[in-house]
Amino acid sequence: MAARLGSLARARVARASLQATCGIRSSRSFAASASVRQLVDKALASSPGDKPHSFAGSQQDDADADMKMLATLGINTKSVFHNASAGKLYNEALLHEKGSAILSTGALAAYSGAKTGRSPMDKRIVDEPSTSGDIWWGSINIKVSEQTFRVNRERAVDYLNTRERLYVFDGYAGWDPKYRYKVRVITSRAYHALFMNNMLIRPSPEELENFGEPDYTIYNSGAFPANRATEGMTSPTSVSINFKSKEVVILGTEYAGEMKKGVFSIMNYLLPKLDILSMHASANEGKDGDVSIFFGLSGTGKTTLSADPERALIGDDEHAWTDDGVFNIEGGCYAKAVGLSRENEPEIYDAIRFGTLLENVIFDKRSGVVDYDDTSLTENTRVAYPLEFIPNAKIPAVGGHPKNIIMLTCDAFGVLPPVSKLTSEQAMYHFISGYTAKVAGTEMGVTEPSATFSACFGAPFMVWHPAKYAELLAEKMATHKVNVWLVNTGWSGGAYGKGKRMSLKVTRAIIDSIHSGDLAKAEYENYPVFNLKVPKSVTGVDSKMLMPSKTWANKAAFDSQVSELSALFKKNFKQFESGCSKEVCAASPE
Repeated sequence: MAARLGSLARARVARASLQATCGIRSSRSFAASASVRQLVDKALASSPGDKPHSFAGSQQDDADADMKMLATLGINTKSVFHNASAGKLYNEALLHEKGSAILSTGALAAYSGAKTGRSPMDKRIVDEPSTSGDIWWGSINIKVSEQTFRVNRERAVDYLNTRERLYVFDGYAGWDPKYRYKVRVITSRAYHALFMNNMLIRPSPEELENFGEPDYTIYNSGAFPANRATEGMTSPTSVSINFKSKEVVILGTEYAGEMKKGVFSIMNYLLPKLDILSMHASANEGKDGDVSIFFGLSGTGKTTLSADPERALIGDDEHAWTDDGVFNIEGGCYAKAVGLSRENEPEIYDAIRFGTLLENVIFDKRSGVVDYDDTSLTENTRVAYPLEFIPNAKIPAVGGHPKNIIMLTCDAFGVLPPVSKLTSEQAMYHFISGYTAKVAGTEMGVTEPSATFSACFGAPFMVWHPAKYAELLAEKMATHKVNVWLVNTGWSGGAYGKGKRMSLKVTRAIIDSIHSGDLAKAEYENYPVFNLKVPKSVTGVDSKMLMPSKTWANKAAFDSQVSELSALFKKNFKQFESGCSKEVCAASPE
C-alpha cells in the first residue's frame, strides 16, 4: 500500500507540473484537455514507482547487476535507470529537473543550464605513450596528463555518488555491424539519458541483454565543475578523453551536445586506424541508389538539405566511408531549431513528437507551443530525435559509394558563388581548408557569423592530422569517380550585415539540379581569382545570382571583399602546403 501511495503521489506531482506547464489551473480543465492528458498518461504509464525496477524474479537480478556494474566503477547510488523508456525518462525529468515540460507536440523540453553550446577550448585529450604519436596536438587537441584525468574522473565519480538516482544508457556508434562500437553513458540527468537514447543506435532487447562491457564509457557529471586549481584546467568546464582507459569525463557543462561530439571524436580516432574515412557530413540516397554526401560545419545546412522528401535520409551529421560504402555513426538527428517551420523544413518539424527532445527553446507556459524564433535564451536551440522519426529515413542507415560530394560553406563575405563544380585538386584544397562562418550560438561566445577555417569541415572533432583524413578522401574520390561541388549557403549581394542570406529555396533548387544530373551537363564560366567553374544557368534560380559580382551594387566593395577572403585562404593554407602536392597547392586563389 505504501508503495502504491508513493506512486500516486509522484503521479500527482508530475501531473501538477504538467498542469502548470500547460497553463491549466484546475483538474477539471486539465481533464478537458484530451490531447495533453493523453501525453501525460503515456508518460506516466511506465512510471517506475518507488524504485526504477520492479523487484521480482529476473528484474531483481537486473537491478542487482546494474548496481554491481556501477560499483565496479566506484559508483554507488540508490536507484539506477538502465536504458529506460522515453516515458520513464519524461517522468523523471518532470519530477526532478528544472525547466522540463511536455510541449504541445508531445516532445520534452529541457534546459541545459548556463552552457547552451559546446566549449571547444575546454576539450582535452590524455597524453599517454600508446596514442600520443597519433594525435594532432595543438589548439584543437590540447594535452592533459593522466594524473589530471584521474583527478577529474574521481571528481566526476564523487559527484555521481551524491545523487540518489542515476541514468545509464548503453548504445552503439556505427550502423555497420562490422565497425560499430559499444558506448555506455552514465549521467545524473534524465534529459541526458533521453538525448543519448535518441543519438546513439538503440540496441534491441536481445542485444541489450548481451551487451557486455562497453568499448567506451562516458561519465557525465556536467552539473559539477572542474577544479581550476588542477593542472591543465583553465575553467570550471572540462571534456576529457582518455583513449587508453577508453573513458570520457564531462564536468562543468550540462549541454548535451558534448556527449554527442565526444563519441564523434572517439570514432574520428578509431576509424582512420582501419583506413575508414570518418566524416562530419550528412548523407542521403536517391531512388536509384545514388548517394550524396554533404560536408559542412554546424549552421551550413547539413541537416536541412539532407532531409529531402524525394530521397532517403541516411543521416544528418556523422558518417563513415568504407570499402563497402557509407554508414551513419548515429541513431538520431540533432538539428538547429531556430527559425524552424513546417513550410521550410517539414520533415524535421513533423519529427517533433513524443520521444523527441527540444533543448533550450522558449514556449508558452499555458499552451506548450514553442516559439522557434525566440532566441532570448540562446541562438543555439536544438531538437534531438531518433532517425526513424523522419518518414523516409533509411534503416539500417547504410548506403553505397557516393555519386556526389557537396561541400557546404556559409560565406560571411558574400563573394563565393551559390554553386561551383570542383576539380579533384580543388576538392582537396577546399576540404583541407574547410572555410565557413561560425554561426551564432553553436559555440559559447559566438553571437554573429565570423569567417573561420576548420580543416576537413570538422577540425574541432578531428583527432589525427587533417592530412590523414584528406588522404583517405582523395583515395576514395579517385576510386569511385565522384562529382564534387562547392555550395555557398551564406550571403549574397553583400557581406554579413549588408547582403542577404541565401534563400533555402535557391539552395534546394541547386541541390535538385545536382541530383538530377542536369548540373553536371551544364555550361560553365570561370569565376576569377578563385578559378571556380560556375554554371551559367540552374533551373529555378535567377542566373544573375550565380555570378557573385552581378549581385553587388558596389564593385569596389566587392573587389575588396574578394581580395580579403582570398588572402585569408592563402594564409590559412600555408600550414598545410608541405604535406600537399603542387597541384593541390595550385588550387589556391590567385
